[in-house]
Amino acid sequence: MKTLIIIPTYNERENIEALAAQITGLNAEFHVLIVDDNSPDGTGSIVQSLGAKNGRIHLLSRPAKQGLGSAYLAGFAYAIEHHVEHIVTMDADFSHDPSLLELLVKRSLYCDVVIGSRYTAGGKIENWPWLRRQLSLTANRLARRAVGHDLGDWTSGYRCYRRHAIEKLPLDSLRSNGYSFLVEVLAACLQLGCRVTEVPITFCDRRSGRSKLSRVEIFKGMLTLWRLGLQRFLSSGIDQR
Repeated sequence: MKTLIIIPTYNERENIEALAAQITGLNAEFHVLIVDDNSPDGTGSIVQSLGAKNGRIHLLSRPAKQGLGSAYLAGFAYAIEHHVEHIVTMDADFSHDPSLLELLVKRSLYCDVVIGSRYTAGGKIENWPWLRRQLSLTANRLARRAVGHDLGDWTSGYRCYRRHAIEKLPLDSLRSNGYSFLVEVLAACLQLGCRVTEVPITFCDRRSGRSKLSRVEIFKGMLTLWRLGLQRFLSSGIDQR
């Protein structure tokens, strides 16, 4: 298993079969790991059936909804256990174009983390309402200030990590569990000296199903950015002594 694509799911039965088929059809080395939080719509059962027919589709079933961050951590642990070299994360709703997977993996031959970026030259967003776009832009501006690095897209979940980058991360100390996990894990990678690059993507709003972003998630994200900024401030004060 050289490349593993980790896809957290909760109620994604409308998308998951087509997405898994498209990914495994792209490259014979691509394996898909669906981390499903006991979706009431039967997403897990669909994946289980797909896996019985295709040995490159795997299901990691969890007993209840536990959050995006913990789903990624579970996927990372699975990847390390199976000695995967390239670890990709992406959304289940086709907002991330599967045809770009090979590009992300190829670029990871030269970098530790490759971000599929909406906010680098050539990147763009389609079919997002104005408010959602402004929330995303604001979150990324605040992330740049909090962490002190000028990467464009901190909140993109479309990424490729090299195994050694994940192995170096202090996974037990990562505290975020929602969408803000994306910012915290990237900040940790940069702090460890990982080489990070961005490649442009076109992000399209989901085809089917409902968005999982809630007001609670937005609030938790703001708290995470505040915590990361405070940690940076305190560490810089210690370094100056």
